[in-house]
Amino acid sequence: MQESRIWNLYGPAEVSLCCTYHLVDLGMDQKVIPIGRTLPNYQCLIHDEFGQSVITDQHGELLVGGVGVFAGYLYRNDLTEKAVVDIDNMIYYRTGDLVQMDSCGLLYYIGRKDYQVKLHGQRIEIGEIERCLLNKDVSACIIVKCGDDHLVAYVQGTNINEEDLREHCSSHLPTFMIPSMFVVLDRLPLNASGKIDLERLPAPNFSLSSVPARTKYDAPRTELEQRVHDLWCEILKTSGKKIARTTNFFAIGGHSLLFVQLYYDYQSNFRFDSQMISIAPFLLHATIADHAKLLNTVKFSGIKSEVWNTLHIDEGNNLSYEQFERIKFIHKF
Repeated sequence: MQESRIWNLYGPAEVSLCCTYHLVDLGMDQKVIPIGRTLPNYQCLIHDEFGQSVITDQHGELLVGGVGVFAGYLYRNDLTEKAVVDIDNMIYYRTGDLVQMDSCGLLYYIGRKDYQVKLHGQRIEIGEIERCLLNKDVSACIIVKCGDDHLVAYVQGTNINEEDLREHCSSHLPTFMIPSMFVVLDRLPLNASGKIDLERLPAPNFSLSSVPARTKYDAPRTELEQRVHDLWCEILKTSGKKIARTTNFFAIGGHSLLFVQLYYDYQSNFRFDSQMISIAPFLLHATIADHAKLLNTVKFSGIKSEVWNTLHIDEGNNLSYEQFERIKFIHKF
């Protein structure tokens, strides 16, 4: 085995064989193995979503041109027009794969272009969330965008629960990338091709009526819990429906953007800043009862509420990118 060599070869069927290669250094501890450099007689381009070339370490879609690129799909001109592009009188195949090139000229595979979704103005790489979950006692998983506001994680595994999964994601991912709901299944449904059958996945239910019976009516027990309950109802627009003190915020339609707004409302109403208590513990323990316990530990400060007014989400329909980045910056300190 000491004399063996391992090559990492990359190439979709549309380029005939392979178009990049990399000799794996068995003596190096590499977390990510590159797909390498372009083979002779092939050309590789990396373009962003606007069709412009990217810079070093910036990811984009890989386009492959050269001698092995196919002429098109038989009797499917509609697919061919989407997959093939003419650049400087050369035919390139749009692979749909996201890659990036380092300063040494090595290409790294990032994931599929169609695995990217946009949620509340943030572009999210679905594969990054799935890789995070696969490191936590999960044998298989898939992330699905539900409507305009939610990501739902369908996971296959045993002896796992939503709280553990959410805590794991919270420690490895930004807030806006954490799924709103985790659905644990004994086995993910597969189609005839052995791929996950999206149509057979159970539909998520974010309504209050979907909460288990044991938590349907567990009313707030203290004045502080009642104040938290009222803020939740206002944020989630429950139309008069009451929320059990042990119900998870994300199980009834809450999402990351609403959670940031809720955290802001806590700061305004209970007059504390992120140095005193950050958003992280609220995210890890997202029930009315747990939030009341956290707020009960807050020592009231002399912070003026006007300081936070410029960050209030209600000033617009959605947070701008600059506002979101500002909130993230403040939470770090």
